[in-house]
Amino acid sequence: MKYRKLGRTGLNVSEVSLGTWAFGSPSIYGAVDANDANRAIRGALDAGITFFDTAPLYGTKEADGIAEQVLGAGLGADRDKVTIATKFGRYHSRVHTNELFDGETLVWSVEQSLKRLGTDRLDVLFFHSPTHPDKINDDVWAAMAKLKQSGKVRYVGTSTGFIEGTGEMTRTWAKEGRIDVAQIAYSLTYREWEPILNELGSLGVGIVARESLANGFLAGVFTKETVFPAGSLNSRYSREEIIERVATTDRYKALLVRKDITSMAQAAMRWVIDNPHVTTVLSGSRKLDEILDCARASDAAPFTAEELAEARRLHVKDFSPA
Repeated sequence: MKYRKLGRTGLNVSEVSLGTWAFGSPSIYGAVDANDANRAIRGALDAGITFFDTAPLYGTKEADGIAEQVLGAGLGADRDKVTIATKFGRYHSRVHTNELFDGETLVWSVEQSLKRLGTDRLDVLFFHSPTHPDKINDDVWAAMAKLKQSGKVRYVGTSTGFIEGTGEMTRTWAKEGRIDVAQIAYSLTYREWEPILNELGSLGVGIVARESLANGFLAGVFTKETVFPAGSLNSRYSREEIIERVATTDRYKALLVRKDITSMAQAAMRWVIDNPHVTTVLSGSRKLDEILDCARASDAAPFTAEELAEARRLHVKDFSPA
């Protein structure tokens, strides 16, 4: 595993990291056995992964923060060896709205996350996918400053939503020094944010790439006949779009899988890492063998200029992320 500085935070983090949505959302990903979850987190640590991403929303209608609890338990005494990022602003327990970006909610949310994670500080705290600047209450910044002063939050970031609603907001926050990190959907098949991503990176903002396997399509495991369970993220796609996504993946696989990149998942992760403005790319799997497969992308040689140019030529449309 290789490591990079998380922008101006100076934190040294692994090029491949672990997202924990699948550990806390059984209605979407299915139930996760506690022993299996612990094995996955411990295995990720052993593979050199040092950046872990979670959120209060990664839970159920009955309980927020299941993934935070799972992660805290899995890390145990090794908490100080890693960087933990969580989020605020979206919850199951406060169903009257899905966006609560105000000072009171922020303080409450941080305290809850600290308890669930079993830690005294959050290394990175992301705004959880705000949809528009109007959703951000002015008092959130004073509350955030107090949390940083207390040491409970070290660095601030935003997990971006739709570019038309938050692209300019994210750019402004970066220029004003309000955020240190941005989490952005970015993959071979979704590049809409790339110009802003590159600009943020040049401003010293650490970039965490998410959805880089395109909800599993870029792992190369789905076929044109795959039927997704009702309620899962991919069940919303028509048969025509499934066929198109699979065909696109097959074209990338023919180009990018090679001797030292033995799977499409590795190729997709390596392509993201090859962007010098990206600090780390999230693997969202809950299965250890899939996490380890993604981790191998860090040790693979970068793609050549010719391979990258051909991959750009193959990109003819963006497929929407989750």
